[in-house]
Amino acid sequence: MPHWLTNLGALGLFFVAVVDSSVIPLPLPGSTDLLLLWLVAHGGNPWLLASYAIAGSILGGYTTWQIGRSGGEAALRNYVPALLLGRVVMWVERHPLLAVFLPAVLPPPIPLLPFALASGALGVSRRRFLGVYGAARCLRYSFIAWLGVAYGRRIVRMWSGTLQRWSTPLLCVFVGLLAVGIGFGIWKIRGLRQIEAAAG
Repeated sequence: MPHWLTNLGALGLFFVAVVDSSVIPLPLPGSTDLLLLWLVAHGGNPWLLASYAIAGSILGGYTTWQIGRSGGEAALRNYVPALLLGRVVMWVERHPLLAVFLPAVLPPPIPLLPFALASGALGVSRRRFLGVYGAARCLRYSFIAWLGVAYGRRIVRMWSGTLQRWSTPLLCVFVGLLAVGIGFGIWKIRGLRQIEAAAG
């Protein structure tokens, strides 16, 4: 797993950041944070890697906002659990900027997807969403890159010693869950398009 993660490089980090901020669920919450920390700790350029993580996350977040905007309430019902829906809608209606900023800057378990979708569905403008979301992601990934420079080697040594024996099965599980997540995301998007087609 360490060699696989390191070999992904900046382009792999960009791809993971796009997916991590989209409607496709990744099997490990905070995957972008972990991969960024890992790559910086292994001697990667922190500014370059943070920039790739920020750019990928903004692209993924924008696609999520766009799905919410085009799908409206149907998209919210399709992607957001019923238990969370009321609270998410209330937060976005009362505090639209905070509802974008806080989930984008705070680590898991704070969910990002419901708030990004609701921002699009409930009329938060593209300019405001991208401005606030981009600022939050800049803060978050700059901080993670700094952690990688300051403490990354220590964290990686602890992580490697614990997980070395389990790296192959964990990688297989991660890839399998990622494939399932991508299939689930595609299925949800197709269902949303069918709902839009029926409504139109």
